[in-house]
Amino acid sequence: MPYWLVIDLEATTDEGGWPVHDMEIIEIGASLVNPQGYEVDHFQRFVRPRRRPCLTTFCRQLTHISQQNVDNAESFAHVWPAFERWLNHHRDHLQGWVSWGDYDRQQLLLEWQRHQLSSLLADVQHINLKQRFAKARQLQRPLGLNGALQLAGLQFNGQQHRALEDARNTARLLPLALPG
Repeated sequence: MPYWLVIDLEATTDEGGWPVHDMEIIEIGASLVNPQGYEVDHFQRFVRPRRRPCLTTFCRQLTHISQQNVDNAESFAHVWPAFERWLNHHRDHLQGWVSWGDYDRQQLLLEWQRHQLSSLLADVQHINLKQRFAKARQLQRPLGLNGALQLAGLQFNGQQHRALEDARNTARLLPLALPG
């Protein structure tokens, strides 16, 4: 059976946002789902940022990730290989990977480059589910994740701006945005 990997990242930021190249991943959440959006496995880890190790107050309040969470975490250079080992168990069934918007793909490309890491995902199709959902619903412009869930008659489950919860909620929209 084919599976889709839904990835969401949380990253360092401050009020008003930062450019992608100034951000660092602080949490990776991934939900491996079947085409109907049902989870078959998941991955979640905090990541310790290197360049700006102290989270801003805005970032802590937005993500509900504490300074202690990232202080006790390993660096991206250690967390990503653990993710790859987890993903390797599913590689034969992986149809592609999705994220809500293109930020996650851009941030991963940047982090792989920064840390000189390779990834199975580099050779796997990526789909911007935010764009696909907007197209499927014939929207004039894409919606945020919560707005898309509401339009689909769903409520957000869990804590917003936490990687695994965001990935799981994105997965709920997968069957509505991708043809069976």
